Amino acid sequence: MTKRAHVYVSGQVQGVFFRAAARRKAQELGVGGFARNLPDGRFEAAFEGEGDAVDAMVRWCHEGTSQAEVSSVEVALEAPIGEREFRVD
Repeated sequence: MTKRAHVYVSGQVQGVFFRAAARRKAQELGVGGFARNLPDGRFEAAFEGEGDAVDAMVRWCHEGTSQAEVSSVEVALEAPIGEREFRVD
């Protein structure tokens, strides 16, 4: 079953390869969607794919890279829109 999660990650998540690592993990899990840095210092992403893979990406966001310091992760489930590729904006 296809699932889509939209996440906002706060903390030290910019300048620590968070987007690149998210792309690698999403590609490894076969998840589509996007990742980008926001002007307010947060990381935003949407993950779409098989439920277990999307759940794994959300769990990954709580840790991120070894240089990251995640303080919070907000998650909203959305209706899937058919994204199959993962891009970094």
